[in-house]
Amino acid sequence: MAKTIDLELTRAEVEVLELEARLRVVPMNDTQLADALKTALLAKKERLAKLRTLHAASNRPKDPADAKKLTPPHAGRRAPLKRSVPQRSKAKSGK
Repeated sequence: MAKTIDLELTRAEVEVLELEARLRVVPMNDTQLADALKTALLAKKERLAKLRTLHAASNRPKDPADAKKLTPPHAGRRAPLKRSVPQRSKAKSGK
């Protein structure tokens, strides 16, 4: 079962990151802007927490017995990929 991507959740995470970045560059004497950004950031974080719980609940199987059926046996850890190193061809000696 493939994980679904919740676009609303992703957008909310981006908005929180943008607000945090904006809050870092607020001029020191602009307390009104800083307070407004902090208030908005708190509201966005609360919304993000709600969306995360909804997203986690929607991805969880309803019956624990179904969870074992839906999970393929290879869904755990994957074996590491083997990297092949290109081999040089041996040069023919022309003597």
